[in-house]
Amino acid sequence: MRVGFIGLGIMGKPMAKNVLKEGYELMVFDFNKAAVAEVVAAGAKEGNTSKEVAEFAEVVITMLPNSPNVKAALFSENGIASGLTAGKTIIDMSSISPVASREFAATLAESGVEFLDAPVSGGEPGAIAGTIAIMVGGKKEIFDTYYDLMMTMGSSATYVGEVGAGNVTKLANQMIVAINIAAVSEAFALATKAGVDPQLVFEAIKGGLAGSNVMNQKAPKILSRNFDPGFRIELHMKDLQNTLDTAHEINVSVPFTSQMMEIMQSLKIHGMEKEDHSAIAKYYESINGLTIESK
Repeated sequence: MRVGFIGLGIMGKPMAKNVLKEGYELMVFDFNKAAVAEVVAAGAKEGNTSKEVAEFAEVVITMLPNSPNVKAALFSENGIASGLTAGKTIIDMSSISPVASREFAATLAESGVEFLDAPVSGGEPGAIAGTIAIMVGGKKEIFDTYYDLMMTMGSSATYVGEVGAGNVTKLANQMIVAINIAAVSEAFALATKAGVDPQLVFEAIKGGLAGSNVMNQKAPKILSRNFDPGFRIELHMKDLQNTLDTAHEINVSVPFTSQMMEIMQSLKIHGMEKEDHSAIAKYYESINGLTIESK
């Protein structure tokens, strides 16, 4: 199977490499030529334009920052759509607005092109290890056709409904992750102020009901003060903005998500938007005049 991959960022690059490892014939494109060169060195072909990638491939995977980026990659001059023919498929693994996903799918369907929205969770470590969780919306038969391809990049690929359902699921995921990191940070701030080592608090509670994958991944980063990005605050803000827009469009109240957006906005104001979202802990440090770290 000939596969195209467009978007070789912090997630896309290792995901593309994992596709290669399973023997797929791959052509890639990105404006970051260093990233392209790295994946080409691993065995991929280089496309000069998105159109060229689409002409080469049976299925094109996109992994881009937000809805406008996906729209530009698809429909700009020499974009993906200009190289597609009926029967080909787009698997958009970007985390974008479900409304945008439905619009893109409808436009592509006019040319007989299939579309899956398949956002992922797991951050850079999961992308490198091939253990991301993939949430997929679209036609079930198209999901079944490309299930094995998606599983080269993840530990799970779950069909959740029609086009747009994948990104609704991802928004729900991002709400839970943000609120969970905040809860961990708030609890560690309490422990610190009370004179209890937050490292010991983490070790004591991680195996109980309060434990979670989020805590297991992010508590060590908070306690070691390692805020190098696995998933940047600015990208999480993008997801939460898509969540708020979607919630308001369908008349749902999401007060915790709104509060998380304001917490992240405060961090952005202070120049922390490119740090890992575990830096939510810094908000609690700031308002409480303390430093959360292992003693």
